[in-house]
Amino acid sequence: MLLEDKVAIITGGNRGIGRATARLLAQEGARVVLVGRDAPSAAAVAAAIAADGGAAIAVGADVSNSTDVQMLVARAVETYGGVDILVNNAGLDVGKPLLETSEAEWDLVQSVNLKGHFMCAVAVVPHMVKRGGGSIVNTSSILALASLPACGAYCASKAGILGLTRSMALEWGPLGIRVNCVLPGSTDTDMMWLGLAPEEIPVERAKVEASTPLGRIAEPEEIAEATLWFCSRKASFASGSFLWLDGGTMSRSPNPR
Repeated sequence: MLLEDKVAIITGGNRGIGRATARLLAQEGARVVLVGRDAPSAAAVAAAIAADGGAAIAVGADVSNSTDVQMLVARAVETYGGVDILVNNAGLDVGKPLLETSEAEWDLVQSVNLKGHFMCAVAVVPHMVKRGGGSIVNTSSILALASLPACGAYCASKAGILGLTRSMALEWGPLGIRVNCVLPGSTDTDMMWLGLAPEEIPVERAKVEASTPLGRIAEPEEIAEATLWFCSRKASFASGSFLWLDGGTMSRSPNPR
């Protein structure tokens, strides 16, 4: 197993890519700390991991709240003795054009998506140092590189994660901590279909599939595999790296010729 005896914190681990990542890391031997604002759904994922023979606990926490962040890291250390891996995956979007985005909505997106990555990482570094190093994987998006209508706040936060990843890798490499970033493309999660009525989803799915060179949308488990690689010893010389998984979408020029 790639992560035997490692302790991994996964924020946003109660749904979507985070849930798939938590289950995969547990299958590879990690003892998992699932973090989600919705504590019952996080507990359900932890129970499923335990039923499969893995080790996991659930922590209800808001990564934009510094007190919650300190609490969730303390729970990980108290339960499993330390922290080796952090997967910063928690994120949200308000799904509004910039001219309709309020200051409070802007602040909410930046606080969860960007500040949350910063605070969780800073909180785990001392514990990783005690164990001789560690791995942090930040979850960005291909929308850090290209935009779509009605997601300006989200795109800004995801672009910020790229700069944050570089800074963390530079500053913490001498401490034995590797920091990398995954940039998922269209992935079949609840957030993918934010704001759509159920009857609209098949139509939008067909449009996205038609515009993707591989002709389909990613499954959360496929993104989790990339995160696992960054967490494992197989990526022992990878730090400050970005890996986008978009089915070839970013290879296409928007111009017809």
